Amino acid sequence: MMRQYELVERVLSYNPKADEGLLNRAYVYAMKAHGNQKRRNGDPYFSHPLEVAAILTDLKLDDATIATALLHDVIEDTAVTKGDIDKYFGPEIAHLVDGLTKISKLDLASKKAEQAEQFRKLLVAISSDVRVLLVKLADRLHNMRTLEHNSPESRRRNSEETLEIYAPLAGRMGMQSVRDELEELAFKWLDPDGFATVMNKLDDLRQKNQGLIDEILAAVRDKLRLAGITADVSGREKKPYSIWRKMENRQISMEQLSDIYGFRVIVASPEASYAALGLVHRAWRAVPGRFKDYISTPKQNGYQSIHTTIVGPRNQRVELQIRTGEMHAVAEFGIAAHALYKEKRTADGMPKHDVAPHDDPYLWLRHMVENVLDGSTSEDFLEHTKLELFQDQVFAFTPKGRIIALPRGATPIDFAYAVHTDVGNGCVGALVNGRQLPLTTVLRNGDEVVILTAKGHVPPAAWERIVVTGRARAAIRRAARDALRRQYVELGRRLVQSATERADHQYSDDKLKRCLPRLAQKSVDDVHVAVGRNEVAANDVVRAMYPDAKIALPTTGPRPPNRHMKAPGAEDGWFKFGRMLPVKFRWPGSSAAVANGAATAAPNGAADEAQKGAIPLRGLKNDIPVTWEEGGAIPGDRIVGVLTDNGIRVFQISSPKLADYEHARWIDVTWDVDGEKPERFPAKIRVTVLNKPGTLADVAKVIGEADGNIDSLRMTRSAADFTDMLIELEVWDLPHLNDIIAGLKTKASVSAAERAFET
Repeated sequence: MMRQYELVERVLSYNPKADEGLLNRAYVYAMKAHGNQKRRNGDPYFSHPLEVAAILTDLKLDDATIATALLHDVIEDTAVTKGDIDKYFGPEIAHLVDGLTKISKLDLASKKAEQAEQFRKLLVAISSDVRVLLVKLADRLHNMRTLEHNSPESRRRNSEETLEIYAPLAGRMGMQSVRDELEELAFKWLDPDGFATVMNKLDDLRQKNQGLIDEILAAVRDKLRLAGITADVSGREKKPYSIWRKMENRQISMEQLSDIYGFRVIVASPEASYAALGLVHRAWRAVPGRFKDYISTPKQNGYQSIHTTIVGPRNQRVELQIRTGEMHAVAEFGIAAHALYKEKRTADGMPKHDVAPHDDPYLWLRHMVENVLDGSTSEDFLEHTKLELFQDQVFAFTPKGRIIALPRGATPIDFAYAVHTDVGNGCVGALVNGRQLPLTTVLRNGDEVVILTAKGHVPPAAWERIVVTGRARAAIRRAARDALRRQYVELGRRLVQSATERADHQYSDDKLKRCLPRLAQKSVDDVHVAVGRNEVAANDVVRAMYPDAKIALPTTGPRPPNRHMKAPGAEDGWFKFGRMLPVKFRWPGSSAAVANGAATAAPNGAADEAQKGAIPLRGLKNDIPVTWEEGGAIPGDRIVGVLTDNGIRVFQISSPKLADYEHARWIDVTWDVDGEKPERFPAKIRVTVLNKPGTLADVAKVIGEADGNIDSLRMTRSAADFTDMLIELEVWDLPHLNDIIAGLKTKASVSAAERAFET
């Protein structure tokens, strides 16, 4: 275990002005706080925070971060409190240590939800001071190095979490060396057979290509030296997990990979980088499509380099990365090596924003936190975070030249949401390089994208399956929730208004607002949502507004009317529902109120009194949540609405399924068909035809010529000479459907045609 003076000397070696007193106090305080605690391997527990601090000294971090590493577990695992840390080490270090402390006593339904909440707390802490992330990554790295002492389940869980979250997070923050080691360790524990296979293959390739790396290094160095370019050229072998991932993604063997060996050319300046690139391309043939310039267009994490692939000595494909020394430091250690985080910080630890956006990867982190915290559940949050951590990117452009960095596989919808949430919500189309293309188009590097928008457009829920960015998914889900809430607000408002009207009172928002405490709701909209979701009865809201209101309570839920009902237009009639007592029911148009509290609406001008308080329904694209029973209902049918947890479900008055719903949930509904903007409605018909060639064409021709639209068709052989067709179609109204049925009956090949209601 490292001694106290050894740790201090390591820090002083790169930071002679370090606060030795702070480091000594933190060392002694943490050692005493952990006392006799042991790790699973039997070592003193204090050896773990000490090793975390040592990892951070390799990154040459400031003394406050080193002190935080020593103290990072004391609040979580000992009796020490945040107040104690604040008292002895100041608010800065107390804030950092608290950000690394897990939330205690979580009462969550699943381990995944607990993981998400812990990570949410960590990410928020990182967004206020990025040094929290550096300590957390060092903590995870040391834990992965000593994972053999954990149980198999713990090893699997920690390795999965490392691959899904911490390794990508290290990569997005530019800490490639940390990412590589985390991935390799996790790969070894998650798939030991795969790890061993890759390592054995690498050993074979080393034997086969013995001397190849030295040969390539010598060739590149000679070319650069003869051209007068000073450069440090080094070769490397790709990491096992990186090789395995490419083999899995591309479904190819290891021998087919062209970039197992990579070479770095470190030069003095950006100008020398481009000079070296030109020299290499003149000396060896470049591989088309394998060139990327991240110097002129840096990645969001500040990474800068030129990537190219050439066919070099021995006809071997060689990947080259050309960059300056400063760029290389950022590529290896990311924000830990970035001058912005050492010299350009405000008093509260936040970075100053007097640099170009591409020089500040921390802005990306704050942006990611803003997006992922919009997740409605813990699982949503974790999913959005994983989506945001993808590193492979494409760079698309706005018409004004603004660069939009997106994950590979991104679509114009992702692009729109990256520009602004309002642009994404209003997106109805896109021009890619001047051509209008589908919104499902996958964008490529260099595409110029123009987003076409429409005011009031609501993004379809299906978009969530198309987009690949967490920001887009979060916004689409949020828009869907908002749209659904607006529907329930409108439904609840209409229900309360109709109930108030039936009670011979007048509805007003001001009147309802004064009753909010009685209804235990925070706003008028909350009341409407509760009514629309069937959580609060509309009559209870009326009573809250008007305590003296006379509201007729419904009778015990009746069976729906059967086929022996009295003809429409009769003043009233008596019907028996199974073994239940007779219930009086009045058709719409009668002079008295409907006896059972639920009315149907005749589409051909029913009397005003029967329509009193009825909710008008219009089509499938309503501003209130409406669904239809199987078999459909169309204008001309007599209908009943039932209030369910998912809005209003509309039934025909003769539907036997009405018996499944208690009478108290029946509500008055009426058709509200706009003659100037007709809409199609779903219906089903059953057609029996002769089993001979051409009958299907006859049926389709009749429906098509009558302006019907077939949605689906199911055919069943009912007898040797006959076939039954169950056809789902869309029609304008009941007369339109009757015309289609009548037209089918005129065909010689049609034995029978009738409307169908059963599923």
